[in-house]
Amino acid sequence: MALKCGIVGLPNVGKSTLFNALTSGKALAANYPFATKDPNVGMIHVPDTRMDQLAALVNPQKTIPTTIEIVDIAGLIKGASQGEGLGNQFLANIREVDAIVHVVRCFENENVVHVDGSVDPVRDKEIIDTELILKDIDTVEKRLEKLKKAAKTAEKEAVRKLGTAEKILAHLNEEQPARKLELDEDEMALFNEMQLLTAKPILYVCNVDEDSVKDGNEHTKRFVEAVAGENAETIYISAGIEADIAELDTKEERLEFLEDMGLTEPGVNKLIQACYKLLNLITYFTAGEKEVRAWTIINGTKAPGAAGVIHTDFEKGFIRAEVIKYADFVEYKSESAARDAGKQGIEGKEYVVTDGDVMHFRFNV
Repeated sequence: MALKCGIVGLPNVGKSTLFNALTSGKALAANYPFATKDPNVGMIHVPDTRMDQLAALVNPQKTIPTTIEIVDIAGLIKGASQGEGLGNQFLANIREVDAIVHVVRCFENENVVHVDGSVDPVRDKEIIDTELILKDIDTVEKRLEKLKKAAKTAEKEAVRKLGTAEKILAHLNEEQPARKLELDEDEMALFNEMQLLTAKPILYVCNVDEDSVKDGNEHTKRFVEAVAGENAETIYISAGIEADIAELDTKEERLEFLEDMGLTEPGVNKLIQACYKLLNLITYFTAGEKEVRAWTIINGTKAPGAAGVIHTDFEKGFIRAEVIKYADFVEYKSESAARDAGKQGIEGKEYVVTDGDVMHFRFNV
């Protein structure tokens, strides 16, 4: 599944350091603006203790976690919507992702320069918001010109679309991101066509110092208050800590490091899981002697569509799905035992897959 999250933020907020920790991709992380001119792209494994539990029960030859794509996008500055800095490239790269991970700097360090001279995550967020909104205004205004010409014919559909576009433009002119605009089903059709940058779902990552990972600091407090009305999740991560963890070779070393820091899991795990949720994704599993594997689907996908993620032939020739709930599989410790206990469901084309389902597909082509 090609869904991907883009990491954005001002220069020198820790985007590339965080990307390296997520992907071990060794992207250039430097103490000067525009170190990342072209987007770095990586596939990251989605941590899931359920897959580990299934593997312990099945003892397969291999385990394959599910993945999502993460993109480290060049830093933005004021004037990007007019092409300043790497503005045009930055905005084009954002248009290609499905969701945004917005990193803001919430730590003081005189050795790491800030592009605007001081640490202020609320101001930094507003800079990026403004540039994205300005670009969206430009997009909507261009569409409006075409719709005005079409509406002169008095065609009902054209007039309706014109009204929707004017509603969207008025909202953006109030300096509000498109994602906060409430529209009905008919209006959403035009809204989705426009592919507005500020319509994309967003996750805020406060990059903090080591002492602020658990409870935050004054910077994060101000930031959380500023985004309270956005219905967006905010998490705290120390990119420096995550970089140190990524350098450790063994699971035991990483666990010991986390324990010393008073943490239960790497911050990147929280970030990956939050991205997964942001993209409205869920996981189902296949489990057999050859492999235990996690598969990514959009929440609400029906059984044939889920089968198609494995292979298009599975969807074309779908007959039925044999489904065991994860909790039942773990309780009875094997597929055969769960089936004998009557815990295996035989589902047809209308079955909506739920998170954690252990599935086996029957098909004929």
